[in-house]
Amino acid sequence: MARTAFVTDSASDLDLAVAQAAGIRIVPLAVTFGTDTYRAGVDLSTADFWKRMTAPDAPFPKTAAASPGDFKAIYDEAFADGADAIVSVHVAGTLSGAIKSAEIARSMLPDREIHVVDSQGASMAEAILCFLGQEMAAGGSSAAEIAEALSDRANDLRMVVSLETLEYLKKGGRISGAQAAIGTLLSVKPIISVEHGVVETADKPRTRSKSRERCIELLTERPIERISILHTMAPDVEAFTAEVVRRGKLNPVEVMVSIVGPSVGPHLGPGCLGAAVLYER
Repeated sequence: MARTAFVTDSASDLDLAVAQAAGIRIVPLAVTFGTDTYRAGVDLSTADFWKRMTAPDAPFPKTAAASPGDFKAIYDEAFADGADAIVSVHVAGTLSGAIKSAEIARSMLPDREIHVVDSQGASMAEAILCFLGQEMAAGGSSAAEIAEALSDRANDLRMVVSLETLEYLKKGGRISGAQAAIGTLLSVKPIISVEHGVVETADKPRTRSKSRERCIELLTERPIERISILHTMAPDVEAFTAEVVRRGKLNPVEVMVSIVGPSVGPHLGPGCLGAAVLYER
Protein backbone atom coordinates (compact mmCIF):
# COMPACT_ATOMS: atom_id res chain seq x y z
CA MET A 1 0.00 0.00 0.00
CA ALA A 2 1.30 3.46 -0.93
CA ARG A 3 2.47 5.49 2.06
CA THR A 4 0.93 8.95 2.36
CA ALA A 5 2.66 11.57 4.49
CA PHE A 6 0.83 14.56 5.99
CA VAL A 7 2.15 18.11 6.20
CA THR A 8 0.57 21.23 7.72
CA ASP A 9 1.82 24.63 8.87
CA SER A 10 2.29 26.29 12.25
CA ALA A 11 -1.01 28.19 11.84
CA SER A 12 -2.58 24.80 12.67
CA ASP A 13 -1.61 25.33 16.35
CA LEU A 14 -0.91 21.61 16.49
CA ASP A 15 1.28 20.82 19.48
CA LEU A 16 4.72 19.72 18.26
CA ALA A 17 4.79 16.60 20.46
CA VAL A 18 1.31 15.58 19.24
CA ALA A 19 2.34 16.22 15.63
CA GLN A 20 5.53 14.17 15.98
CA ALA A 21 3.65 11.30 17.62
CA ALA A 22 1.13 11.34 14.76
CA GLY A 23 3.83 11.66 12.10
CA ILE A 24 2.54 15.03 10.84
CA ARG A 25 5.20 17.46 9.65
CA ILE A 26 4.79 21.17 10.36
CA VAL A 27 6.13 23.97 8.17
CA PRO A 28 6.94 26.88 10.52
CA LEU A 29 5.57 30.25 9.46
CA ALA A 30 7.45 33.43 10.38
CA VAL A 31 6.61 35.80 13.23
CA THR A 32 8.44 39.12 13.75
CA PHE A 33 8.70 41.25 16.89
CA GLY A 34 10.32 44.54 15.88
CA THR A 35 13.58 43.53 14.22
CA ASP A 36 13.56 39.94 15.52
CA THR A 37 12.12 37.26 13.23
CA TYR A 38 11.41 33.72 14.42
CA ARG A 39 10.12 30.46 12.97
CA ALA A 40 6.94 29.67 14.89
CA GLY A 41 7.40 26.61 17.10
CA VAL A 42 11.09 26.30 16.18
CA ASP A 43 12.87 29.44 17.43
CA LEU A 44 9.87 30.65 19.41
CA SER A 45 7.71 28.37 21.56
CA THR A 46 4.05 29.12 22.23
CA ALA A 47 4.82 29.91 25.88
CA ASP A 48 7.63 32.32 24.94
CA PHE A 49 5.43 33.94 22.29
CA TRP A 50 2.71 34.80 24.82
CA LYS A 51 5.33 36.06 27.26
CA ARG A 52 6.61 38.47 24.61
CA MET A 53 3.16 39.32 23.27
CA THR A 54 1.86 40.43 26.68
CA ALA A 55 5.04 42.19 27.84
CA PRO A 56 4.66 45.94 28.51
CA ASP A 57 5.51 48.04 25.42
CA ALA A 58 6.12 44.93 23.29
CA PRO A 59 6.06 45.67 19.54
CA PHE A 60 3.04 44.18 17.78
CA PRO A 61 4.12 40.92 16.11
CA LYS A 62 3.74 40.48 12.37
CA THR A 63 3.22 37.11 10.72
CA ALA A 64 4.35 35.93 7.30
CA ALA A 65 4.09 32.77 5.22
CA ALA A 66 7.04 30.43 4.88
CA SER A 67 8.92 30.47 1.58
CA PRO A 68 8.42 27.85 -1.16
CA GLY A 69 11.92 26.64 -0.28
CA ASP A 70 10.82 25.96 3.30
CA PHE A 71 7.90 23.87 2.05
CA LYS A 72 10.09 22.01 -0.44
CA ALA A 73 12.58 21.13 2.31
CA ILE A 74 9.78 19.52 4.36
CA TYR A 75 8.45 17.69 1.28
CA ASP A 76 11.96 16.40 0.45
CA GLU A 77 12.30 15.19 4.03
CA ALA A 78 9.00 13.28 3.85
CA PHE A 79 9.95 11.57 0.59
CA ALA A 80 13.42 10.75 1.95
CA ASP A 81 11.70 9.04 4.87
CA GLY A 82 9.80 6.75 2.51
CA ALA A 83 6.59 8.57 1.59
CA ASP A 84 5.08 7.80 -1.80
CA ALA A 85 2.75 10.80 -1.74
CA ILE A 86 2.04 13.89 0.38
CA VAL A 87 -1.20 15.52 1.45
CA SER A 88 -0.37 19.07 2.53
CA VAL A 89 -3.16 20.81 4.51
CA HIS A 90 -2.88 24.55 5.10
CA VAL A 91 -4.37 27.75 6.48
CA ALA A 92 -7.00 29.31 4.20
CA GLY A 93 -5.58 30.98 1.11
CA THR A 94 -7.74 34.00 1.93
CA LEU A 95 -5.88 34.46 5.23
CA SER A 96 -2.26 33.65 4.37
CA GLY A 97 0.15 33.15 1.49
CA ALA A 98 1.12 29.70 2.82
CA ILE A 99 -0.98 27.87 0.21
CA LYS A 100 0.75 29.78 -2.59
CA SER A 101 4.17 28.82 -1.23
CA ALA A 102 3.05 25.17 -0.94
CA GLU A 103 1.84 25.17 -4.56
CA ILE A 104 5.10 26.66 -5.80
CA ALA A 105 7.03 24.03 -3.82
CA ARG A 106 4.87 21.33 -5.43
CA SER A 107 5.77 22.68 -8.89
CA MET A 108 9.46 22.37 -7.93
CA LEU A 109 8.94 18.60 -7.54
CA PRO A 110 7.08 17.72 -10.77
CA ASP A 111 7.85 14.00 -10.53
CA ARG A 112 6.38 13.65 -7.04
CA GLU A 113 2.76 13.22 -5.95
CA ILE A 114 1.83 16.19 -3.75
CA HIS A 115 -1.73 17.31 -3.03
CA VAL A 116 -2.25 20.77 -1.49
CA VAL A 117 -5.49 21.21 0.46
CA ASP A 118 -6.98 24.56 1.52
CA SER A 119 -8.56 24.02 4.96
CA GLN A 120 -10.68 27.17 4.43
CA GLY A 121 -9.87 27.90 8.06
CA ALA A 122 -7.02 28.21 10.52
CA SER A 123 -5.70 26.81 13.76
CA MET A 124 -6.90 23.33 14.71
CA ALA A 125 -9.29 23.27 11.73
CA GLU A 126 -6.19 22.30 9.73
CA ALA A 127 -5.19 19.62 12.23
CA ILE A 128 -8.70 18.13 12.30
CA LEU A 129 -8.46 17.57 8.54
CA CYS A 130 -4.99 16.01 8.92
CA PHE A 131 -6.24 13.51 11.49
CA LEU A 132 -9.25 12.71 9.30
CA GLY A 133 -6.90 12.14 6.37
CA GLN A 134 -4.65 9.85 8.38
CA GLU A 135 -7.62 7.68 9.29
CA MET A 136 -8.57 7.47 5.60
CA ALA A 137 -4.99 6.51 4.73
CA ALA A 138 -5.05 3.77 7.39
CA GLY A 139 -8.26 2.52 5.78
CA GLY A 140 -6.56 2.19 2.39
CA SER A 141 -7.58 5.42 0.64
CA SER A 142 -5.14 6.88 -1.88
CA ALA A 143 -3.57 10.33 -1.45
CA ALA A 144 -5.73 11.67 -4.30
CA GLU A 145 -8.91 10.31 -2.68
CA ILE A 146 -7.90 11.77 0.69
CA ALA A 147 -7.14 15.22 -0.76
CA GLU A 148 -10.46 15.30 -2.58
CA ALA A 149 -12.39 14.25 0.54
CA LEU A 150 -10.58 16.77 2.79
CA SER A 151 -11.21 19.62 0.35
CA ASP A 152 -14.88 18.67 0.47
CA ARG A 153 -15.04 18.31 4.27
CA ALA A 154 -13.39 21.73 4.70
CA ASN A 155 -16.88 23.06 3.93
CA ASP A 156 -18.10 21.53 7.22
CA LEU A 157 -15.44 23.30 9.31
CA ARG A 158 -16.06 26.35 11.45
CA MET A 159 -13.96 28.26 13.93
CA VAL A 160 -15.76 30.38 16.53
CA VAL A 161 -13.84 32.50 19.05
CA SER A 162 -14.90 34.90 21.81
CA LEU A 163 -12.44 37.81 21.81
CA GLU A 164 -11.52 40.28 24.52
CA THR A 165 -11.19 43.07 21.93
CA LEU A 166 -11.18 43.67 18.17
CA GLU A 167 -7.92 45.62 18.49
CA TYR A 168 -5.66 42.73 17.53
CA LEU A 169 -7.67 41.88 14.41
CA LYS A 170 -7.39 45.53 13.42
CA LYS A 171 -3.62 45.61 14.00
CA GLY A 172 -3.25 42.41 12.00
CA GLY A 173 -5.18 43.93 9.11
CA ARG A 174 -8.07 41.46 9.32
CA ILE A 175 -10.76 44.13 9.97
CA SER A 176 -11.00 47.89 9.43
CA GLY A 177 -10.17 50.52 12.03
CA ALA A 178 -13.80 51.66 11.95
CA GLN A 179 -15.06 48.18 12.85
CA ALA A 180 -12.60 47.97 15.74
CA ALA A 181 -13.50 51.47 16.96
CA ILE A 182 -17.21 50.58 17.09
CA GLY A 183 -16.39 47.50 19.15
CA THR A 184 -14.25 49.53 21.56
CA LEU A 185 -16.84 52.28 21.95
CA LEU A 186 -19.53 49.77 22.84
CA SER A 187 -17.18 47.83 25.15
CA VAL A 188 -18.29 44.63 23.46
CA LYS A 189 -16.67 41.21 23.75
CA PRO A 190 -16.99 40.28 20.08
CA ILE A 191 -17.33 36.78 18.68
CA ILE A 192 -15.74 36.01 15.32
CA SER A 193 -16.31 33.04 13.06
CA VAL A 194 -14.06 31.71 10.33
CA GLU A 195 -15.93 29.69 7.73
CA HIS A 196 -15.22 29.07 4.04
CA GLY A 197 -12.06 31.15 4.45
CA VAL A 198 -13.94 34.27 5.60
CA VAL A 199 -13.55 36.04 8.96
CA GLU A 200 -16.83 37.55 10.14
CA THR A 201 -18.19 39.07 13.34
CA ALA A 202 -20.76 36.51 14.50
CA ASP A 203 -22.10 38.53 17.44
CA LYS A 204 -21.23 41.41 19.78
CA PRO A 205 -22.24 40.56 23.37
CA ARG A 206 -21.59 43.28 25.96
CA THR A 207 -19.96 41.19 28.70
CA ARG A 208 -17.42 38.38 28.89
CA SER A 209 -19.89 35.91 30.41
CA LYS A 210 -22.49 36.61 27.71
CA SER A 211 -19.83 36.30 25.03
CA ARG A 212 -18.69 32.92 26.35
CA GLU A 213 -22.30 31.73 26.56
CA ARG A 214 -23.09 32.85 23.00
CA CYS A 215 -19.88 31.28 21.70
CA ILE A 216 -20.92 27.91 23.17
CA GLU A 217 -24.39 28.28 21.62
CA LEU A 218 -22.89 28.93 18.19
CA LEU A 219 -20.47 26.00 18.46
CA THR A 220 -23.07 23.47 19.56
CA GLU A 221 -26.00 24.48 17.33
CA ARG A 222 -25.29 21.55 14.98
CA PRO A 223 -24.22 17.93 15.67
CA ILE A 224 -20.46 17.82 16.16
CA GLU A 225 -18.20 15.21 14.57
CA ARG A 226 -14.87 16.53 15.89
CA ILE A 227 -13.86 19.54 17.93
CA SER A 228 -10.78 21.18 19.38
CA ILE A 229 -11.09 23.85 22.06
CA LEU A 230 -8.84 26.86 21.40
CA HIS A 231 -7.66 29.49 23.83
CA THR A 232 -5.09 32.25 24.18
CA MET A 233 -4.02 31.78 27.79
CA ALA A 234 -7.63 32.10 29.02
CA PRO A 235 -7.99 31.21 32.72
CA ASP A 236 -11.54 29.86 32.34
CA VAL A 237 -10.74 27.30 29.63
CA GLU A 238 -11.63 24.26 31.79
CA ALA A 239 -15.13 25.49 32.61
CA PHE A 240 -15.70 26.48 28.98
CA THR A 241 -14.54 23.05 27.75
CA ALA A 242 -16.77 21.23 30.22
CA GLU A 243 -19.82 23.20 29.08
CA VAL A 244 -19.08 22.57 25.37
CA VAL A 245 -18.70 18.85 26.12
CA ARG A 246 -22.00 18.80 28.06
CA ARG A 247 -24.07 20.69 25.51
CA GLY A 248 -22.47 19.03 22.52
CA LYS A 249 -23.03 15.58 24.10
CA LEU A 250 -19.36 14.81 23.48
CA ASN A 251 -16.92 12.30 24.90
CA PRO A 252 -14.43 14.46 26.87
CA VAL A 253 -11.60 12.06 26.01
CA GLU A 254 -12.04 12.90 22.31
CA VAL A 255 -11.98 16.68 22.80
CA MET A 256 -8.55 18.23 22.25
CA VAL A 257 -7.58 21.50 23.94
CA SER A 258 -5.01 23.64 22.15
CA ILE A 259 -3.26 26.91 23.00
CA VAL A 260 -3.20 29.20 19.97
CA GLY A 261 0.41 29.89 19.03
CA PRO A 262 2.59 32.50 17.28
CA SER A 263 1.01 32.21 13.81
CA VAL A 264 -2.62 32.91 14.76
CA GLY A 265 -2.25 34.44 18.24
CA PRO A 266 -1.27 37.96 17.07
CA HIS A 267 -4.65 38.33 15.34
CA LEU A 268 -6.68 37.23 18.38
CA GLY A 269 -4.82 38.62 21.38
CA PRO A 270 -4.76 37.17 24.92
CA GLY A 271 -7.75 35.87 26.91
CA CYS A 272 -9.75 34.41 24.00
CA LEU A 273 -11.80 31.22 24.07
CA GLY A 274 -13.42 29.23 21.29
CA ALA A 275 -13.07 26.12 19.17
CA ALA A 276 -12.52 24.69 15.73
CA VAL A 277 -15.30 22.28 14.91
CA LEU A 278 -16.10 19.79 12.14
CA TYR A 279 -19.83 19.28 11.91
CA GLU A 280 -21.53 16.04 11.00
CA ARG A 281 -23.08 15.63 7.60
